[in-house]
Amino acid sequence: MPRSRAHLPKPPDMFARDWEWSELTAFAGDEGPEATMAVVSGRRRQGKSFLLDSLARAAGGFYFCAYEATEAESLRRFGEELGQYSGSIAPMRFDRWEQAIDALLDLGKARPLPVVIDEFPYLARANPALPSIVQVAYGPRRPERLNTRTRLLLCGSSLSFMGKLLSGTSPLRGRAGLELIVQPLDFRQAAAFWGIVDRRLAVLVHSVVGGTPAYRREFVRDDVPEDLADFDAWVCRTALSPRSPLYREARYLLADESDLRDRALYHSVLAALASGNATAGRIASCLERPTSDITHPLTVLQDCGLVRRETDAFRNNRSVYRVAEPLIAFDHAVSRPKLPLLDRGMAEQVWEVSRARFLSAVVGPHFEQICREWVVHFAAPDTFGGMPIDVSYGTVPDQAARTSHEIDVVVRGAVGQDNGVLLSLGEAKWDQVMGVAHLERLRHVEALLAARGRDTSSLRLACYSGAGFTDELRAAGNRGEVVLVDLERLYGGE
Repeated sequence: MPRSRAHLPKPPDMFARDWEWSELTAFAGDEGPEATMAVVSGRRRQGKSFLLDSLARAAGGFYFCAYEATEAESLRRFGEELGQYSGSIAPMRFDRWEQAIDALLDLGKARPLPVVIDEFPYLARANPALPSIVQVAYGPRRPERLNTRTRLLLCGSSLSFMGKLLSGTSPLRGRAGLELIVQPLDFRQAAAFWGIVDRRLAVLVHSVVGGTPAYRREFVRDDVPEDLADFDAWVCRTALSPRSPLYREARYLLADESDLRDRALYHSVLAALASGNATAGRIASCLERPTSDITHPLTVLQDCGLVRRETDAFRNNRSVYRVAEPLIAFDHAVSRPKLPLLDRGMAEQVWEVSRARFLSAVVGPHFEQICREWVVHFAAPDTFGGMPIDVSYGTVPDQAARTSHEIDVVVRGAVGQDNGVLLSLGEAKWDQVMGVAHLERLRHVEALLAARGRDTSSLRLACYSGAGFTDELRAAGNRGEVVLVDLERLYGGE
């Protein structure tokens, strides 16, 4: 029989996060008879603590946020806060985490109760045995677990640590009933959160700060560019100003990850990526190191969510790496090369010589990623004649011309019972009015694929533009020869 689940209304001051709130409240209110556990992760500043604190408040649960401290100090603070929550006259005292975890289990004797331990990696760093202690406490036949309905939520911002918590040989593997990753707001949500109506301005701002909610409220104190004409000045007074917390944030994102030992190497890898070196070999060559020295840093950066790996849709043995966090891409392309000047307050001068690089090295690739995300999350099945499943980039060799063609948006999906059908080839141009020449290039690539035996019977060609389309290309779109996606469709259509 399905278990009944309590519904808790989302706090009125919580923007978006409907799905995350629904999952968390369902977990917290699960009427199952035994204690359960969840793992919540996500990069810092995404609103995890706000979500979990709101959950604990709404359900009358217990919330404890750890910080970097010795085990003894953390246990003392934990006992004090648990004593206050329980209404004890004196603080509770625990000598070991085994006692503290059992005290949390005891809280759910009467009803399902959410219990949050935020920034769990800090506690585990002071006592590496803590995941094993939780594992023992949640033993399948342990009476202390079977006779309570505590809903324990372990949360952390170190993605490399949290990702390993439930994987491989980790003690907690198989113990969690919910694994939730709090992602940044998508590009549509981010525009709404910043209150930006101008679609072009929305892309530019998103290319700097991405979808991290805290950057608007805490970091720039609701300083939103008034219009496109104000964007340059906004960059200078926020991301390029030493007085703004946003100025150093990209460097601090690496500091959040305990697995990053040689931070200079990781910064160099990111700088190489920001300079257009997208493969492991090119990154290694840029840093004048063997490729074997680069493999581990790239893996760790992927685990941290700061770099993503994309596989070529037509060459499975070829992958490229891209910076996943817009602020880091901006920092390495614009700020980091000019730090001495920026520290002297010369933001306007730096931006004047860096703006073109920002548009080509940051906004251009970011716009391509936004187009891929639109296909995944917002495009209707009718748009490409099937349900998009996998969206990537692709490289198609042209032996006759002794070159290759890079395709920005390759869509594979399902048509009826067939999966993996090639649905679309797309080209994305941020700052260029697209015309028939772009469509002809896509047609040429389609012919190359057909000549190589690829099934192109379901293929639809697509052009994505941040600057618009010529009348001739629009006419081709009206005839059904090409799918046209402009900024209005990216932000409001399907």
